[in-house]
Amino acid sequence: MNKHISILALVACLFCKPASAGITTEKPQKPVKVEVVKTTSGYQLLRDGKPYFVKGAGGNKYLSRLAAYGGNSIRTWGTDNAQQVLDSAQKYGLTVLMGLPAVPERHGFNYNDAGSISKQFDRIRTEVLKYKDHPALLAWGIGNELNLSYKNPKVWDAVNEIAEMIHQVDPNHPATTVLAGINKSEIDYIKEKTKSLDFLSINTYGGLAALPSRVAELGWTGPYMVTEWGPTGHWEGLSTSWNAPIEETSTEKAAVYKSRYSYSVEKDKEKCLGSYVFLWGQKQERTPTWYGLFTDKGEESEVVDVMQYLWKGEFPSNKAPHIYAFHLDGKKSNLDVKLKAGKPYTADVLAIDPDSDSLEYFWELLPEATKVGEGGDHEEKPEAKMFKYQQEGKGKISFSSPTDEGAYRLFVYVRDGKNKIATANIPFFVSR
Repeated sequence: MNKHISILALVACLFCKPASAGITTEKPQKPVKVEVVKTTSGYQLLRDGKPYFVKGAGGNKYLSRLAAYGGNSIRTWGTDNAQQVLDSAQKYGLTVLMGLPAVPERHGFNYNDAGSISKQFDRIRTEVLKYKDHPALLAWGIGNELNLSYKNPKVWDAVNEIAEMIHQVDPNHPATTVLAGINKSEIDYIKEKTKSLDFLSINTYGGLAALPSRVAELGWTGPYMVTEWGPTGHWEGLSTSWNAPIEETSTEKAAVYKSRYSYSVEKDKEKCLGSYVFLWGQKQERTPTWYGLFTDKGEESEVVDVMQYLWKGEFPSNKAPHIYAFHLDGKKSNLDVKLKAGKPYTADVLAIDPDSDSLEYFWELLPEATKVGEGGDHEEKPEAKMFKYQQEGKGKISFSSPTDEGAYRLFVYVRDGKNKIATANIPFFVSR
């Protein structure tokens, strides 16, 4: 009898539709409430009701390392691959300041064109609705450096309209817009036209240490966040007589990152909600080493060691090599190095490893970048020149200069064999 019942039940099941068919079993995502609150002494960012000071990085690579080194958030410049970015951040316990793609005027957008503004608004609203409930979302960043090389203040009306929309459809996350530095006119426009923003975001490099006093001087009394900071920018440091910007060595950058952060972000926690160091990855911008904290192979510079110290209060057990000096033809990078075409020269770098690791030296010769962008726009790395050199000892080479007249850079990469690296370069000009 039991056997017959089992057979009948099996037959019946062949014609039955499973109860779960067509019904998703995934639980809807639940957003985590984030808000900016006024305190007795200033402002504070709260996440899930708890204080949340941003120790972040710009970029979405090496997230496991970011979390391990004490970081807690990442910043994006748009919503490309947003679901994957949010999911990856969630996996490592990180949050995301999600960029919203408001187009800057310098990219051809006309903020007098009501139709274009409406289409952009609708496009951004769709993105907000798509990702607003993800638990890793921290806040929305409306555009990036919309004030860079702009003329039309109506952009701030469009930003405010987007911020108002965000508050209507997403009550759980604050809205901000990201500026390239700050000046009086932008602060005045934003105070007048974008009152729906929850905090101000600022990208700054050489000016980071002075930012708290600068913010106060220009009359911004609300909360703010530093959404990009890093080495001395290529536009604000020393240059050669042929206008090639002079880049700090990775060791000089480490010192700069540490001191500027300590004098600004750490000391203004009453108004500063945190920061995003730039760049947690690698990119070509004037050079392939200027802004990235890593190489394209994922090797870590001395700046990464410093960020772990700033975030966690301790340096890693294995530290990056340290560069003390770098010379080409006996001259440092700030001495207008000029060479004759096809003639013999020497270059030498003095580097040590804090952990006494054996060091290896790699050299690269690039023509000076000429197809350059503005505000972080995409650039292609110049094609490396054929470069024959002779090792003359530890960290020293002899070589023949290029035969073609023009501007070049000599790069040195010092590796410890344990994924740590030091970098430096010297711009030079070849004449006949």
